[in-house]
Amino acid sequence: MDSLIFSLNATVPVFLMMILGIVLKKIGWIEETFASQMNKFVFLVPLPVLLFQDLATVNFSEAWNFKFVMFCFMVTVVSILIVIIISSFLKERSLRGEFIQASYRSSAALLGVALIQNIYGHSVMGPLMIIGSVPLYNVIAVTVLSYYQPQSEGVHRAILKNTLKGILTNPIIIGIVTGLLWSILKLPMPAILSKTVSHVSAMATPMGLIAMGASFDMKKALGKMKPAFVATFIKLFGFCILFLPVALMLGFRNEELVAILIMLGSATTVTCFVMAKNMGHAGILSSNVVMLTTLLSGFSITFWLYLLKIFEYI
Repeated sequence: MDSLIFSLNATVPVFLMMILGIVLKKIGWIEETFASQMNKFVFLVPLPVLLFQDLATVNFSEAWNFKFVMFCFMVTVVSILIVIIISSFLKERSLRGEFIQASYRSSAALLGVALIQNIYGHSVMGPLMIIGSVPLYNVIAVTVLSYYQPQSEGVHRAILKNTLKGILTNPIIIGIVTGLLWSILKLPMPAILSKTVSHVSAMATPMGLIAMGASFDMKKALGKMKPAFVATFIKLFGFCILFLPVALMLGFRNEELVAILIMLGSATTVTCFVMAKNMGHAGILSSNVVMLTTLLSGFSITFWLYLLKIFEYI
């Protein structure tokens, strides 16, 4: 019972914030345009500031974990290769790019940091997990979406170049790198700056989760359901079944293990749908997987946390 309560305390507050977003949209207090703007604002300002704060205020030599970052990177590579192989069984070639991206691309930044903070009160491993996985997420997403683009037979070099540029100018990456440099150089954090950063970063989790909930649209979850269910199972359970035992064998515990769990088994990021649409895909499969994983991840993540807590790994 203690383990179940621990798991529910970790996940329920996070998903209640998303439900609040759904309710506020339903009663007309938040419109789709405002939810989209809120999502963009969180991505550009509070979330990078939060990641900066988590890294800038810790000792770099103690926080940096090369083994952990490399594990996240290698697992992401293997995960992508697995879903590429699985996607080859889809009869509709144009669906493969969306299937691949939606199957591996987690909501690592927002949902991951929110859950880790909710459990431990801080998130140092979250940014390190992002370093190991998110840049690769973006490069591979553009590559597969371009390659499997309808009426296209290859990767557009210009698109790939723009993506690499986008990664270098990504606010989340900038926030992480700035925080790491601040910690390495042991720069002071004056009280005025510390309080300002703290106030701004405090907006990231509640605003981001409310915006994510307000962006949820059940009506869009129609069509292409069979590949969507397959991708959802892979995203919430398949990778966890494959790679959590490996993480345990390598000695990852507590915050490291929770960060790995989020990387492997959290909901598919809404960015998948946005990117797919912007690159000429229908976006139906992407939206279905985003909807299903967002809806079911509250239960699946609680289940995984419960198991890890029972066996005293976290």
